[in-house]
Amino acid sequence: MTNQTVPANNTDRLRMDADQIIRQSIHAVLPDEAVRRALKGINFLGKVYLVAIGKAAWKMAEAAVDSLSRPIEAGIVITKYGHIGREIPGCRMFEAGHPVPDRNSFAATKAAVKLVRKAGKEDTVLFLVSGGGSALFEQPLIPGEELQEITDQLLASGADIVEMNTIRKRLSGVKGGRFALACAPAQVYTIILSDILGDPADMIASGPAVPDGSTCADALRIVEKYRLRLSEQAMECLRQETPKTLNNVRTVITGSVRELCHAAETAAQALGYTPVLLTDRLCCQAKEAGSMLASILRTHADDSRSLAFIAGGETVVRLTGKGKGGRNQELALGAAAGIAGMENAAVFSIGSDGTDGPTDAAGGYVDGNTCQKLADMGLTVYQVLENNDAYHALEKTGGLIITGPTGTNVNDVAVALLRAK
Repeated sequence: MTNQTVPANNTDRLRMDADQIIRQSIHAVLPDEAVRRALKGINFLGKVYLVAIGKAAWKMAEAAVDSLSRPIEAGIVITKYGHIGREIPGCRMFEAGHPVPDRNSFAATKAAVKLVRKAGKEDTVLFLVSGGGSALFEQPLIPGEELQEITDQLLASGADIVEMNTIRKRLSGVKGGRFALACAPAQVYTIILSDILGDPADMIASGPAVPDGSTCADALRIVEKYRLRLSEQAMECLRQETPKTLNNVRTVITGSVRELCHAAETAAQALGYTPVLLTDRLCCQAKEAGSMLASILRTHADDSRSLAFIAGGETVVRLTGKGKGGRNQELALGAAAGIAGMENAAVFSIGSDGTDGPTDAAGGYVDGNTCQKLADMGLTVYQVLENNDAYHALEKTGGLIITGPTGTNVNDVAVALLRAK
């Protein structure tokens, strides 16, 4: 993000405001306090075994170990590459592949299952779950290479996260409630940091310790809808029903995209904007969401107030090219043409975890000058989006938002800023 200096003009001021909203919004949804709240007043009987999975796993595990009244028996933390901080007493650390599972995902999950099998009837498995767990926590029921290929198909198809996880949980020995079965007879106390719209516990990280609300029929419809190519072995897995009841699990959901949106509202208001929450369930193609936000800014271009339109959720990208980027970068770039020439407008979108797709950026930022900057380099927004190459375009225009790993993951937030003339 940019350095905080005195703004030379309206354009600089917009970028500074965006950076401040980003910092304050992410800070408000860090998992430390959320985990501590979920553990307050809880006294576990017997031994406590800790398993933390997802992009926020390290931060959640650190907060949990610091909050417990006594040391854990043992723990395993499984997170994305580059997301581990200091060592946590009693825990083994694993980094693995995301958004596509890799060998480290499989090895780490095998270690976690082996660990919880040591837990007895009087013991507790403290299970900390955050987004990204679907890739990071995996024990495939089909060859690993095929699982990776199916994941690639789902990512490229435009399937939303619920559809993706409906398929993935049936191809796994630990998803869809199956990890809770592996923990039995121990009790499982699950703390979930939600990254899915509406907070469906059985879909976050594909619900390893939650009864599955989806059905085989749902999975087969998704295969037909996106014309997925699956082997007969994989198809047979989709026909095997997942657990619908679990008697050894207690679940607490903490943190969500709704909180992220409210934090953005608060930050924008402190900067003099009138915040308008459009939705906390944004679910459409990323570039179309960007175009919509630009249209809203055009409609209010002459408003006497400074306005901040906020939309939280998770968009999708349909791959048509071979470029580099992520959904937040595409959303931002999708707004560029609509606000071209406006001196008082900007749009930015970020992933709360600090990573957007397979890139080192959290998201992207555009203003009324972005299209002209691209034109000066012989590029058009249309060309860039057709090639799904938002990363390089935003890199050239100074529009990449770099935060580094944040330690949280509660989905995305997009903000359209309009400063009063």
